[in-house]
Amino acid sequence: MKIATWNINGIKARIDVVPAWLREAEPDIVCLQEIKSVDEAFPAAVFEALGYNVETHGQKGFNGVALLSKRPLEDVERGLPGDPEDVQARYIEASVSSDNGAVRFGCLYLPNGNPLGSEKFPYKLGWMDRLNAHAALRLAEEVPFLLLGDYNVIPDPIDAATPDAWTTDALFQPESRGKFRELVHLGFTEAVRACTDDPGTYTFWDYQAGAWQKNNGIRIDHILLSPQANDLINGCGIDQHVRGWEKPSDHVPVWVDLAA
Repeated sequence: MKIATWNINGIKARIDVVPAWLREAEPDIVCLQEIKSVDEAFPAAVFEALGYNVETHGQKGFNGVALLSKRPLEDVERGLPGDPEDVQARYIEASVSSDNGAVRFGCLYLPNGNPLGSEKFPYKLGWMDRLNAHAALRLAEEVPFLLLGDYNVIPDPIDAATPDAWTTDALFQPESRGKFRELVHLGFTEAVRACTDDPGTYTFWDYQAGAWQKNNGIRIDHILLSPQANDLINGCGIDQHVRGWEKPSDHVPVWVDLAA
């Protein structure tokens, strides 16, 4: 079972790129972030024609997450628990049945948190606290569980081509990185780093200043595996070449292959 995550930076802008990648990569499940669309405007028929079931949690103009799955999506939950007043569309969760039982996965678009000194950074940290609390409950269920998405966190200096350039950014603050480590230390395996420790392993390149051409990237899109999911891992990868396509997202797909 190939499960992927991708911040597409707007479904309208990526309406040709996403189906092209789906036909090339043939993932079984895809977690999309920043669809920037309300549910009723999301072009589900495009993906249904490719054999995918579609579930969305969208809002107008920004944020928004979606699930695509070749298997039926079960027990779909929208929104991260812990704050009923938070209306931002940043989390959706579902299960699929496999030959080895059910696999559950959460698709997340973690708040950016910039600029520092504004209310956006405390919101980011509070959202991470809620995520960690929810993840702990899922881990206690002892079933294959994955958390995939755009975490907007650069975990370590190796995950940025120029780490000094990010010292005043919310993505690289000690508080952000610390809460990410707390999440991993609950018992998750960080899939990409389980597969490679190579520098230059990035998932995002800014549109400005020739970042892609210079490989001036960062790694902020992550897949975390519960112990039960990690037992099933066959491999993982980052489809960096997609960043060089016409009209690309500034992020690229990250995927993991499970024996499920």
